[in-house]
Amino acid sequence: MPTTLDNLREAFAGESQAYQKYMAFGKKAEKEGFANIAKLFYTTAEAERVHAEGHLKAMDMLAATIDNLQAAIAGETHEYTKMYPPMLNQAVAEGNKAKTMFKFALGSEEVHAKLYTKALEAAKKGADLDVSEFYLCPVCGYIEIGKAPEKCPLCGALAKIFTKVA
Repeated sequence: MPTTLDNLREAFAGESQAYQKYMAFGKKAEKEGFANIAKLFYTTAEAERVHAEGHLKAMDMLAATIDNLQAAIAGETHEYTKMYPPMLNQAVAEGNKAKTMFKFALGSEEVHAKLYTKALEAAKKGADLDVSEFYLCPVCGYIEIGKAPEKCPLCGALAKIFTKVA
C-alpha cells in the first residue's frame, strides 16, 4: 500500500505533467484561432501548477535558496549525464524524431546546471546574480544571461527569436 509520501510524489508528477500539457494545448488552440479555449487551457494549467506546488510544499521540498539551487544542480546534472544520453542513443538508433529534442535537452540541461552553479556561488556569498537579463531559446531551451547570442550554440536559432525573460 502506498504511503502518503508516495501519493504526494505521484500527484506532483501528474499535476506537473498536466500543467505542461495544458500550456502546450493552449498554445495550439491560440494558433488555431481559439482564443477562449486557449484561455481555458491556460487557466486550468495554472490550477494544476497550484496543485503541484502544494504537493511540493507538503513533501517539504521547498527549502532555502542555497538548498534549492543544490537540488536544481543535482537534477539538471542527472538529466544531462544519466537520463538523456541513453534516450538520445536509442532515438538515434531507431531513427526516431525524438532524437532532436533529446539532443537539445541534453545540451541545455548542462547549461542550466552551470548557470545554477554560478547562482549558488553568489548565494553562498550572500549575493544575488550580478546579471538581471535572461534570454531563452524557444526552440531548444538554451539559456543565455546578459545578452542573447547571435546564434543559439545548440540549435542555431537566431538571436531575434530568443525570449527575454522578465
